[in-house]
Amino acid sequence: MTSQITLEPDAPIDLHMHTTYSDGQWPAERLITYLADEGFHLVAVTDHDRVDMVTSIQTLGALRDLPVISGVEMSTQWHGQMGDLLCYGFNPHQNEIQPLAERIVVKQLANTQEVYDRLLKQGYTFPRQDEVLAENGGKLRLPGDTIALLRAHNYASDWREGLRLITEAGYTSVKVGMAEAVEAVHRSGGVCLIAHPGRRESGFTLYSTELLDQVRAEIPLDGIEVIHPTHTPELVETYLAYAREHQLLQSTGSDSHSNPKRMPRKHRAEISRDLLERLGIHVN
Repeated sequence: MTSQITLEPDAPIDLHMHTTYSDGQWPAERLITYLADEGFHLVAVTDHDRVDMVTSIQTLGALRDLPVISGVEMSTQWHGQMGDLLCYGFNPHQNEIQPLAERIVVKQLANTQEVYDRLLKQGYTFPRQDEVLAENGGKLRLPGDTIALLRAHNYASDWREGLRLITEAGYTSVKVGMAEAVEAVHRSGGVCLIAHPGRRESGFTLYSTELLDQVRAEIPLDGIEVIHPTHTPELVETYLAYAREHQLLQSTGSDSHSNPKRMPRKHRAEISRDLLERLGIHVN
């Protein structure tokens, strides 16, 4: 759906966003409507470990004349270190990524249920569950749903406190090996970039240029996300220089979850020129 597209260098794009199919706050239709109304020229919706909804999101984009690149953010690890991957350009109808994504989703759901059951045994009660999780039919889908229940019932004052409580109750973040994910994406015709390498929040791995060298010595990564809301201007320049030196693809994204603090952002297409050209999208 994105082949034979030509963009101007200053065309507004955003290549990293999430919907309620993973941990975003807006349903896909609402996000696409917002992006089209705001005048974006090209986007990628990269829900965590969700390959199955790519085609339907692309269809929503087509209805608004908004090209949507096939994308997913895969939850992976390298030698025990977190390493989310932004994967683009794969065939959403026939690929080897879906089995990996399903493995993550199924195991994460099982862990979410285990945490919920343990909280109930500890005396927590959630009488407003159907109301709080109305969009899910009152059922748990993600770890964030349990945190939402804890906050709504005044057991946790904020997200961080909720995360602490579910972690104490046995929450673990399910991931697959980075090498396995990269191989599956490559065999599916796609490319893989390290997401938010400069993110320093608790639980995230900071990918310095030295660590990137180590990873790339073992795994054929295609690029890095150079612009992310958590990257300082100095980090952006560091990653841009590193990508140019090693001829790596570069992506730019808001990592939007569609809330006031993390809305979609318009980035110039020319920054991601090499990535877009690899995906068959020409930038003048």
